[in-house]
Amino acid sequence: MSPLNLASPLTPRRLKRLPLALLLAGSASWTQGYAAEAETPPEGAGKTTAGKAKADNGRLETVTVTARRREESSQAVPTPMSVISGQALESQRVYRIQDLQQLVPSVNVAYMHARQSSVSIRGLGNNPASDGLEGSVGLYIDNVYLGRPGMAVFDLMDIEQLEVLRGPQGTLFGKNTTAGVINISTRAPSFTPERSIETSVGEDGYFQTKGTVSGPLNDELAGRFSAYRTRSDGDIKNEYDGHDLNGGSRQGFRGQLLYKPNESFNLRWIGDYNEEDSSAGTRVLYSTGPTINGVNLYQSRARAAGATLVDGSHRKVNLNNDQHVTVFQGGTSLEANWTLPNDFTLTSVSAYRWWNFTPRNDDGLNVAAAYNAGVSVEDKQYSQEFRLASPTGGAFDYVLGAYYFGSDLDNKSFAYYGPQADIWNGTPRGALANVSTVGNGHIETNSFALFAQGTWHLTERLDFTAGVRGSYEDKSAWVTRDAPLGGAAVTGAATNARRGRTGAYDSGDLNQYSSSPSGLLNLSYHFTDDLLGYATLSHGEKSGGVNLVVGSAPTAGADSLLIGTERANNAELGFKSTLWDRRLQLNANLFWTRVNGYQTNAYDEANRVQYLTNAGSVRSRGVEVESTLIALRGLTLNINGSYNDVSYLSYKDAPCPPEVSLRPGAPASCDLSGHQVVGASKWIGNANGEYTWNLNNGLEEYVTASYAFRSKAVGTVEDSDFGQIPSYAVVNLSTGLRGDFNDGQWDVSLWLKNAFDKTYYTTLWTGGNGGYEGLLGTPRTLGVTGRYEF
Repeated sequence: MSPLNLASPLTPRRLKRLPLALLLAGSASWTQGYAAEAETPPEGAGKTTAGKAKADNGRLETVTVTARRREESSQAVPTPMSVISGQALESQRVYRIQDLQQLVPSVNVAYMHARQSSVSIRGLGNNPASDGLEGSVGLYIDNVYLGRPGMAVFDLMDIEQLEVLRGPQGTLFGKNTTAGVINISTRAPSFTPERSIETSVGEDGYFQTKGTVSGPLNDELAGRFSAYRTRSDGDIKNEYDGHDLNGGSRQGFRGQLLYKPNESFNLRWIGDYNEEDSSAGTRVLYSTGPTINGVNLYQSRARAAGATLVDGSHRKVNLNNDQHVTVFQGGTSLEANWTLPNDFTLTSVSAYRWWNFTPRNDDGLNVAAAYNAGVSVEDKQYSQEFRLASPTGGAFDYVLGAYYFGSDLDNKSFAYYGPQADIWNGTPRGALANVSTVGNGHIETNSFALFAQGTWHLTERLDFTAGVRGSYEDKSAWVTRDAPLGGAAVTGAATNARRGRTGAYDSGDLNQYSSSPSGLLNLSYHFTDDLLGYATLSHGEKSGGVNLVVGSAPTAGADSLLIGTERANNAELGFKSTLWDRRLQLNANLFWTRVNGYQTNAYDEANRVQYLTNAGSVRSRGVEVESTLIALRGLTLNINGSYNDVSYLSYKDAPCPPEVSLRPGAPASCDLSGHQVVGASKWIGNANGEYTWNLNNGLEEYVTASYAFRSKAVGTVEDSDFGQIPSYAVVNLSTGLRGDFNDGQWDVSLWLKNAFDKTYYTTLWTGGNGGYEGLLGTPRTLGVTGRYEF
């Protein structure tokens, strides 16, 4: 057993043995090493790794990305982006998309469970539970667009790298988006054998195991198979029965085949399956809301119903019914790459995915106001993309493409009220008690697009890039609700209340057609080989959608179910630099974005439902900074952060906060113009470092530390004083030891998440009666991980 010889050529296996600190980057890339140049991996699956390279005295490694649909250095791409390597994700123990916000600036993940989740960039995109609407941030895995954010809510396993692009996208990506893109690439099959097994054990019954095997099946065919299983007991105590909640199990696998008969053609097939059975989404009581004229409505109604409230900040709930979700999903994709005569590249990506979600939600009380409520979803999607990339090296290069996306989604909304329903909901006696209601929604989407982007190399240092996209989408939908069942016979006000909440409804056929242009103009200049400056103007549009729950449609009309187009204009000014003999990367940019017809979630207090709406116009502006420094051999420091002022320029017909809406004679709506947009922290800062050193006996030791800070944020769209997410900071620590054994490498680490046991909230939810519920972040968790690669 001997230490790593940095004078020897780096094979893929030897690259894995580089100190992890030098494989991290918090600026343009988190995939660092000693290298100065990256090479295409031998499998050539159309996606490069961060690279094999020659040792070069602790300098930062060139990271290869395909953000512009061709392979190039991330530092040469004139757009704000962060790249996180799979090894960095493993080192930081980030294995869920909702943890990504602790690594990169300007990103927020509003997560309750797989359906109630959304990703926003620069404060734009907070619209969870959007069954009839795609997100403002596009999520891609292996070049396949995910129509539901919940499709990405599984453990990130065997990841090659993850790219975060900020600002409108569409002139190069399949689906047009207005806020940005998160592009996840998994490791491709290899023609050299690779095997790994990893197991982690931690507090609260946490147990995770992952394994991967890859290698050649013959000279032209390679395969790869990865699988995982994760479980935990939960970290929230239910006072009603003593059980733990917010835990459960997730498991899945991914199989791949790579066919490469020659250097001019490769074909990659991927199939995956994931499932979840958990109590994810357990919300704790955050605030009981305002006290008006000496009465706190939340507390008084809970007391009248016989409920006992508990303090959620102590990680406790008091629920007499189940909190449970199940998720089943899977898909397959086929990507082909041909190198045509004259070095043109033709790419085809075909994909099919399905996603089924079923919840069981308690009403938050230990009495029977409701036995179960929620929305189950079944979704199927199809996509096909063709791209043609010209050769590079001339005065002009370009990418042309065509894209189709189709989806077929059904949902079922249900509520089974208990005997205390009228007390808790404030309805006349008998209106809702022991009544059950079921509704159904359906939407079919067909989206077609043509896109093109070209770059003119005006001089050796000056480039001008222009892109355009034209999209056409049609959506057909319907929403129904069955007549209510159960309950006693009622008359008068109780009848009207029952009809308003649970009455039969049929929207009839709903249709929406939209043509959405997107465009890009970019000018970039290489002041030196290590300093790039750029300026960008871009426009993005995202089609509208349909609310697939009835809500107030019986009184407001079926047209109230339709959501209009979201349109964004964006400007960027920034630079990317590599300094201090390639030991420091420093990137920064200014941005300004205006969005018209911003799509967001609001809460209907009268009908107790969340609904999608266009919230007028929004402006997002600020600055982002990312840096990576190799301070000395073995020590890497990463610092990134953002300041983002995102507010409504005009939102005059907004929902009112409870301190206004619960007062006698309250207005039907409020003017939130000038208010901060929900979920957007003005200040975000992340810092981490790792120090690695070799021991005399050939072993390698390392320590890591990370710090993630987010300033306070508005919790829900109505911007109540009682629904604000406080600022918080989370510290994670780890230490480990690795060495060689039987032509493989073992690695054992001890880790501590949330080292100072900070109680913090990631998302708030309107709980009715003026109150708010919250989703708590992970408590302090100690664990150990063992990994063996051979």
